[in-house]
Amino acid sequence: MIVGLLMLAGGAVTGLFGSLLGLGGGVLIVPLLTLGFGLPLREAVGVSLVCVIMTSSAAAGVYLERHVANLRLGMTLELFTALGALVGGSIAFLLDDRLISLLFAGLLGYVSLTMARTRPAVTLDAAELAVAPAEDHARPTMLDRLSGDRYRIRNLGRGVVGAVGAGVASALLGIGGGIVKVPLMHLVMGVPLRVATATSNLMIGITAAASTVIYVIHGGIDPYVAGPTAIGVFLGATAGSRLGHRVDLGLLRVLFVIVLGYTAIQMSLRVIG
Repeated sequence: MIVGLLMLAGGAVTGLFGSLLGLGGGVLIVPLLTLGFGLPLREAVGVSLVCVIMTSSAAAGVYLERHVANLRLGMTLELFTALGALVGGSIAFLLDDRLISLLFAGLLGYVSLTMARTRPAVTLDAAELAVAPAEDHARPTMLDRLSGDRYRIRNLGRGVVGAVGAGVASALLGIGGGIVKVPLMHLVMGVPLRVATATSNLMIGITAAASTVIYVIHGGIDPYVAGPTAIGVFLGATAGSRLGHRVDLGLLRVLFVIVLGYTAIQMSLRVIG
């Protein structure tokens, strides 16, 4: 009973952070279950994927209602992310747990350092829009003005390649792919951070669902762990999606870096141990 309540509370915290940062909570759930509750890594990944679906379900409706998320961009990238998730799920049960832990720690550390060093995405003001070539305005993926932001979507080809990688990472690590999608859209494609996190929240549920099917077939999901954790994640994600628009973007970036850096260290220590 106490363990179930602790999982519920832990899920609520990870759901809150996952919703605010567009990570789906998986980046925190896997270390929480493995380091905090001693669950085997592969089972923690399966439970994490279920929780990512809950996070996305709780947050997606709110972000769409507020017109923050870029639905067109999200669905375009998700087509390729789902493909990567199927590939990653197919090889997930062939890899050693220590290798997966090392991949998890390495990915978190790299993204954390990248986000800490980067400058904010460039947006277009009215003057720049006025002199932009007319043919650019005709391209459906080049310009979006959702949520009051004016920005030009660039490097769509690189975004597609990164989306496939995000799908593979999602299936292997149980992270929903948000840890890759948010920096990908923000740093590579020029999408404002708030829009990137909202769009990521739309995508991660579909990505996780594609991976979860494979884990269910292999019996890699414990319902007694997934139940309370997923409920907590849903409650935390619901709160986070409604508080997200009040959080300063600078603070959001700092939270992103701190959470990923700390988790990378913990997972590295787990591999060494």
